[in-house]
Amino acid sequence: MTRRIAIINYKGGTGKTTTTINLAHGLSLNGKRVLIVDIDPQGSAGYCCGVDTDVTLYDALLGIKPVQDTISSVRNQLDIIPSNERLFAAELKLAGLPRRETLLARRLEEIDRQYDFIFLDCPPSMNLLNQNALTYADEVMIPVSMEYMSLVGIRQLLKNIQMVNKLLFRELSISKIIPTFFDPRNQKTQNIMDSLQRVFPGLIGHPIRASIALSEAPGSRQTIFEYAPKSKAAADYLQLSSEVLNDVKKIR
Repeated sequence: MTRRIAIINYKGGTGKTTTTINLAHGLSLNGKRVLIVDIDPQGSAGYCCGVDTDVTLYDALLGIKPVQDTISSVRNQLDIIPSNERLFAAELKLAGLPRRETLLARRLEEIDRQYDFIFLDCPPSMNLLNQNALTYADEVMIPVSMEYMSLVGIRQLLKNIQMVNKLLFRELSISKIIPTFFDPRNQKTQNIMDSLQRVFPGLIGHPIRASIALSEAPGSRQTIFEYAPKSKAAADYLQLSSEVLNDVKKIR
C-alpha cells in the first residue's frame, strides 16, 4: 500500500526540501519505489535532483499533459514531478475550479499505485497548493529546525490538519517530527527537543545534525548520499530512512 506523505512546516528554513530529497533517496537505496511531488513553485527539489525540464506539476494539474508524462526519473527507483514558477499561475487558475482542493488527489490517483512512497515537498505557506497536498496525503512529517520560531509554524499546521479531517472526513495524521539543524552541544537545541517530546511523545524521528555538507550538496545537484556518503548527515538520513521503513502508522 502506497504511503502518501506531506513534508511540511509553515515556517521557512526548516529543511523541508533537504529532508524530502534525502529521505526519498534513502528509501530508494533500500529498494523502495519512491516519487517526489514538488508542490513548491521555487522548484528546489527538482533542482537538487538535477532535473532540467519545462514539463512540471503545472501541466499535470491543469490537464495539459497526462500526469505520467510529467514524471522524471532521477535515480534508480526514484522519480520526481518537478515544479517551477509556473505553479504560481496554476494556483490562481485553480481558485475558480470546482472541487479545487482535491484536484491534486484526482490527478495523482492515476499513478500512485506504482510507488511504495510518495512525498509531497510543500511550500512554507498556507495556500491552495498546500491544501491540496493535505487533502491527498495520509500522513504528515514535520521538519523542525532547532529555533523557537519553528514551533510557531507547527501550531497553525495542527489546526489546519484538524480542519481538513473534519471538513473532508479524513484521518490525516502526524507520523513523524524530524529535528533538523540539530546540535547536541547547544542548550537551545535541548530545550526545543524537550518541548517537542512533551507535545509529540513517540513521534520524534532521528535528529539530523547540522552539517556543512548538507548545505553544499544542492550546489552539486546531489543528495547527501552522493555528495558526502560518509558524512554524519548521510548517517542521520540513513537512520531516519530505516525508521520510516519500520514505522507503523500512528494516528493523531
